Amino acid sequence: MKTTYEFVKEKMQTVQPKCSFDGKDYDAWKAGARKKLRELLGLDKFEKTDPRTSVEYRREIEGAEEIRFTFESEEGYRVPCHLLIPKNVQNPPLIICLQGHSPGMHISLNRPKNDNEKNFIRLHDGDYAIRAVKEGFAALTLEQRNFGEMGGTYCMPSSMTDLLMGRTTIGGRVWDISRAIDVVTTEFKDLVDVSCISLFGHSGGGTASAYTAALEDRLSLVVSSGAMASFKDSIGAIEHCPCNYVPGIANVFDMGDLAAMACPKYFIQVSGRDDDIFPLFAAERVFKAGHAAYEVNGVPDKMKLIIGEGEHRFFADPTWKQIHEFLKR
Repeated sequence: MKTTYEFVKEKMQTVQPKCSFDGKDYDAWKAGARKKLRELLGLDKFEKTDPRTSVEYRREIEGAEEIRFTFESEEGYRVPCHLLIPKNVQNPPLIICLQGHSPGMHISLNRPKNDNEKNFIRLHDGDYAIRAVKEGFAALTLEQRNFGEMGGTYCMPSSMTDLLMGRTTIGGRVWDISRAIDVVTTEFKDLVDVSCISLFGHSGGGTASAYTAALEDRLSLVVSSGAMASFKDSIGAIEHCPCNYVPGIANVFDMGDLAAMACPKYFIQVSGRDDDIFPLFAAERVFKAGHAAYEVNGVPDKMKLIIGEGEHRFFADPTWKQIHEFLKR
């Protein structure tokens, strides 16, 4: 006799998304797909508010000026951020850095609180924001919902409660990223090049990056690392945290459709050859689907797949090489 989980995993294998890009009339598909994706994420349940940006401190750190600030993304919900401005770089491009399911954005800032975090950063190229500064970019970290200062690492209660209201955790993270762009392009526009904004995320951050890429047109380039894989072969087959799930989305789209909606942005998909929770064969499947939209639009070279020799981790060197090649910075 099958367990319930065994039964639903088998059922998941039979699901076929009904609204995936079919290679025809891209503009019409994209308009309808974006509307449906916003609905699935529950973004109509989020309301803009005055960000009431508050700078908590500015200080000099090695190689950069650091600005710690918070802003209100929804009424009553404040998001903490760190903006690093590299020294000796005029009008630097901006990259938003999103950690995965981790203790918080201090990982990206290379501020480990214990030996486990120190080893994670070293073995996973986890100091995303610090590396960005070294590459000549301004780096923005923001605490994603349920992580770090916003809840630690446990997403279950928040994610389930959001579902009761027709909202999703991923929708909340996409919302916060877009509101952060609002703040940077108004409050800090004299410090960074707001015409060149990139978004990077790994694992859970890579998931948030992919969904944001599908909907946010102010981005020039997006990196989704350790997250892009067909639903039926990743979160529909392997146990993952609840914040990855969007009710009903597998009936409508697959992950490749998020990349398709992102066209014509530069899109870099990063996958580990031995990733056991976002398998490479499933990653290659969605890359092919997303790349089809880039081909139809005559920009096939604006989407790249980087395969790293390792497991579920970020591969900084080849990714940064591709970022510079795309942006010519």
